[in-house]
Amino acid sequence: MKKRITVIILLTIILAFGAAMYYLYQKNAEDPVVYETEQPSKQTIVKKTVATGSILPLEEVLIKPNISGVIEEIYVEGGDYIKSGDLLAKIKVVPNLSALNDARNNIDAAKIALDDQKRNLDRQKTLFEKGVVSKVDFEQAEVSFNQAKQSYVSARKRYDIVKTGTTTGLSGSANTLIKSTVTGMVLEVPVEVGNQVIESNNFNEGTTIAAIADVEKMIFEGKVDESEVGKIKEDLPLEITVGAIENTVFDAVLDYIAPKGNVENGAIQFEIKGTLKKSDSTFIRAGLSANASIILGKVDSVLAVKEALVQFDSTTKEPYVEIATGDKEFARRDIVLGISDGIYVEVKSGITLEDKIKVWNALKKEEFGG
Repeated sequence: MKKRITVIILLTIILAFGAAMYYLYQKNAEDPVVYETEQPSKQTIVKKTVATGSILPLEEVLIKPNISGVIEEIYVEGGDYIKSGDLLAKIKVVPNLSALNDARNNIDAAKIALDDQKRNLDRQKTLFEKGVVSKVDFEQAEVSFNQAKQSYVSARKRYDIVKTGTTTGLSGSANTLIKSTVTGMVLEVPVEVGNQVIESNNFNEGTTIAAIADVEKMIFEGKVDESEVGKIKEDLPLEITVGAIENTVFDAVLDYIAPKGNVENGAIQFEIKGTLKKSDSTFIRAGLSANASIILGKVDSVLAVKEALVQFDSTTKEPYVEIATGDKEFARRDIVLGISDGIYVEVKSGITLEDKIKVWNALKKEEFGG
């Protein structure tokens, strides 16, 4: 019985030893893990952030009437180039009954006063010719008559203006004729013949007859998130791309960043503006949507590596790469980084173009043709 147990123990030991040897053999027979390498390259790296917005005129003037009425004629349409003083539209006055009645009553009152001064003048003239009153009294009566006459004429003109918007002698400057106050392109005419318009005054903005702007001076107006606003500053260059104009990039300069943000869709947005540099070959329509790449930094033809190759020390957090020093042998090399575009990062020192940098994804030979 003891002999049988001893044999079983020996067989168990032999089998375990054989299994261990087979495992070690299989382990040594496996293809060794190899690492792919990449070399640094010369790159132009642009660090930027993107803002969305639209193209707008630098100065847009809204032409409004200074009299209420109904549009009788329109002489321009969107896209027309006009000069300051050109006629835009004509308004037909619809008189206010209360104002018209007051003007009519003023005429009657002025006529009564004129008739009274006429009788007084005639009386003073007769007395002056008889030597009863002095010349000074006669001249005073003459002045009063002339003043009453002028008041009567003014009351009649006021009545005409209330009724028709113009009067004799003032047709050239009648406020029923709406003229442009600036030179530029008509962007839109938001009214049509027959529309009623309201005058611009201290209590009302008035109805817009036309919007006019100099389309040679355009700006980008957009918004950036609060997470990006701290990275930008005025005078940074912009690269504007317009969705409706393919394969064209417009240069601009950032010249305004709003000091206060506004909440939009749960996020704080800051308004920015950038002046476009004039392009003679391309016409940009106002209101087109656009994207602006704000250039935070740019370096040309610098030594760079892919960001995926860079490692960071777990203790010091300093960047480094591993350089191939022999067959399957690598050495750590500390580096100094510059700007990054998210794919490539500038390397200011630590490596050369000839160095081969370890790629961290370990591959077996057959996976890449080894």
